[in-house]
Amino acid sequence: MRYLVLSTVLLIAATAVAHDYTPGTKQTEPILLKGGDLYTISDGVLETTDLLFIDGRITAIGENLTAPPGGRVIDVTGMQVYPGLIAPWSALGLVEIGEVRATLDLQEVGQVHPEIQAHIAYNTDSEIIPTVRSNGITTALIVPRGGVISGRSSLMNLDGWTYEDAAEKLNLGLHVNWPQERIITAWWMEKTAEEQKEDNAKSRRQLIEAFEAARSYYLAIQADPTIATDTRWEAMRPLFTGEMKLFIHADEYRQIEQAVAFAVKNNLRTVLVGGREAHQLTDLLKEHDIPVVLGSLHVTPLREDDDYDLPYRLPKLLSEAGVRFCISSGSSATGTMNLPFQAGQAVALGLSPEEALRSVTLSAAEILGVAKDLGSLEVGKKATLIVAAGDILDVLTNRVVLEFIEGREVDLDNRHRELYRKYRARP
Repeated sequence: MRYLVLSTVLLIAATAVAHDYTPGTKQTEPILLKGGDLYTISDGVLETTDLLFIDGRITAIGENLTAPPGGRVIDVTGMQVYPGLIAPWSALGLVEIGEVRATLDLQEVGQVHPEIQAHIAYNTDSEIIPTVRSNGITTALIVPRGGVISGRSSLMNLDGWTYEDAAEKLNLGLHVNWPQERIITAWWMEKTAEEQKEDNAKSRRQLIEAFEAARSYYLAIQADPTIATDTRWEAMRPLFTGEMKLFIHADEYRQIEQAVAFAVKNNLRTVLVGGREAHQLTDLLKEHDIPVVLGSLHVTPLREDDDYDLPYRLPKLLSEAGVRFCISSGSSATGTMNLPFQAGQAVALGLSPEEALRSVTLSAAEILGVAKDLGSLEVGKKATLIVAAGDILDVLTNRVVLEFIEGREVDLDNRHRELYRKYRARP
């Protein structure tokens, strides 16, 4: 009876986290978008311009284009055509219901797990995914959480039967949570100042020792390729060859300063994630060409004496200083759907609309190393794009009417719309 109950519970949990929307089928006919305003990102706005894509790639952009025989023509006159938005930091597909443990697969027990691969746990049937892509987000970097070394992230397209179908780039980067420096004195902190210092020092030792062990393993493999494989250090080997980026999560001044020094000393291709005080270290970040994946802008200031609107102005401050950056919604799975509105908030606080749009398209693609395929409307790039009736960054007018991922048309229905239809029909 116990096993029957357990099986029933697991079956209910599995069905509760699966959506019913069929993934798009591979593009089989040429598609011509006729007469839309193309927000190319790389070449400004091309008004009343056509865009043709075949076999999942953009093949022509211009006026008065003609569809090849058997092609499909879609009139998008008066609408806006954008490259698909890219969420550069998300737990999408790793969490469904925060209070239901069976639907969480965010992290492993322990502090050092470079061997973790986020895409293995990625749930393509998550109910949250359709709500995210209906706001124009087509691609997301799925990031594990927890520990000193969390594991490796993967860039996923938000449509597919399995993670193999959805994969854009697997094991794109290794994620490290830089140890805290400050002592927390808030009422909820149970540990003393000394205990916190000991924990922080222990985390730093674990981090340094892990990288030393991984580099030793890398050098040993170079000298003798037949030595036994260590899955943890094998996962870090691409860092030392330059094939994989290191994503360091750090918000505070001293954390960022130490993280940059560590990256430079170890000669690692590095991206700063979070960076809430990055505006105080712009010269350092520019000197070493370290880009920033900003966390959610919809947060309170980090310090009591900070300006109340500092989080909203952070993108503008980095832009003015010449630091490369892109905007995210932070690690929240459900919050990923607000990505375009995070960028819109930055516009309200001084960032130009062009820079804001770039921050969630081409800038994100460049930082993640996928700009040859994504992030702008250019001939040769993947036909991962959206058609909207309204400003994609404006919460009041954003309305995505068509979406394509690698030429596949995506179903824009979602749980929110189902509930809207249900309760609209109530007598």
